[in-house]
Amino acid sequence: MNALIIDDNKIARSTIKQLAGRIADIEITGECADAIEASNLLNLHPVDLLLLDIEMPGMTGLELTRNLAGRHPVIIFVTSKKDYAADAFDLNVADYILKPVTPSRFIQAIDKAREILESRKEEMKVKEDEFIFIRDSNIVRKLKLDQILYAEAMGDYVKLHTADKFYAVHNTLKAVEDRLPASQFLRIHRSYLVAVNKIDTIENGALIVNHKWLPVADAYRAVLNKRMNVL
Repeated sequence: MNALIIDDNKIARSTIKQLAGRIADIEITGECADAIEASNLLNLHPVDLLLLDIEMPGMTGLELTRNLAGRHPVIIFVTSKKDYAADAFDLNVADYILKPVTPSRFIQAIDKAREILESRKEEMKVKEDEFIFIRDSNIVRKLKLDQILYAEAMGDYVKLHTADKFYAVHNTLKAVEDRLPASQFLRIHRSYLVAVNKIDTIENGALIVNHKWLPVADAYRAVLNKRMNVL
């Protein structure tokens, strides 16, 4: 798993790096002395795991965690303060380690992080085979999510486009968006929702899916770029 160390204390970063170096499947891809620097780095280079301090100048580790909603790295807090434990676990972090960190406690936390990452991989495998039932012209059809290229709002209907046809459902685009997994689909315009893994090209304020040009609204462009890890 790729990991980033974030701590304003150089000695603490060195200690964590040494502990991580003893575990075969951890690769430390970088170190940051503050959470703002880490946030900028993560926009360009997402990682699997954050080894994160809490009290830091500029932005706390808790604030960084809240700002990372949607990107979902596994987070282990490594801190000298007990006071933030309740807030940390409300954010669904993997573990909360108090300094000084012992090797056994560190390994225990890494084991939890590894389990979370493995479970996410399994969830993604399941999602590839997920489906929904739609009512199309008074016929209820089973439609695999992987078949959907994009959804298009058309008045009181939403067209679910596949590679060779579309299905019209009487609903709002917002309702369709709520039914589809956010891990696979992204809103790019008030009238369009796209399957992220079906995007071929992003160009001149639009993107191409299966040779079809779809507009990208300014309000959604930054989120799209982050999701696509555009450099």
